[in-house]
Amino acid sequence: MIFAFDVGNTETTAALFEGDAIRAHWRVTTTLPRTPDEFALLLRSLLHTAGLTADAVDGTALCSVVPPVTQTLARACDVCFGAPAVIVDARADLPIRLAVDEPFTVGADRVANTLAASRLRQRNTIVVDLGTATTYDCITADGTFIGGVIQPGVGTSADTLFRRTSQLAATELVPPKKVIGTRTDECIRAGVLYGAADSIDGLVKRIREEWRAPDILVLATGGLAETLSHFCTSFDEVDPFLTLRGVKIGYDILF
Repeated sequence: MIFAFDVGNTETTAALFEGDAIRAHWRVTTTLPRTPDEFALLLRSLLHTAGLTADAVDGTALCSVVPPVTQTLARACDVCFGAPAVIVDARADLPIRLAVDEPFTVGADRVANTLAASRLRQRNTIVVDLGTATTYDCITADGTFIGGVIQPGVGTSADTLFRRTSQLAATELVPPKKVIGTRTDECIRAGVLYGAADSIDGLVKRIREEWRAPDILVLATGGLAETLSHFCTSFDEVDPFLTLRGVKIGYDILF
């Protein structure tokens, strides 16, 4: 089995792949400082919850947009599983092309998304990745990343609202029942979620009009993809684990 990791600015997602199928998956906080030994203990604990030990893991791979965590987690994989993790990023020798002005600055998660979308869908694809930032990755059917858009994530925007206003308390972002709220928390949920949905649909429309590629698939991924899928009209498919699938494909190619 292959242990794959997607290290984001807020959370790290992990999945244990048995072949191409996900046997188990987890989400942990990225911002908590950890040593390699602490990471190794965490990894063993996660495996224990799935009824497994470190011996069940044949290899590991990761993509990361948090450089201080990248090497720490890679060392932890070496400690825990006896081999360093395969790193999937813009410098890896992968069968994709980064057709942008500064290819080495493309985030590792966008590299993994490009790899997964091109290998699994083989269509011109807009990947909408809903994490700390909401990113839009424009990927051709043959695996070329031609650029995209980055905007503040849904949770990031909400956190800024709560920090900058003295009378608006932090509110859980559960789906609102209606647009016109009669309580402050309802107003916030409607504003954040419906506002995000309309923003996403609007940007997807602009991308389509500018790109003018045939047969474009809009594929949503990331922690809030399933929540926003109830409000966004532009999503064709939702795969919360697309980035991790790209990491696993990267392992298969690079190992």
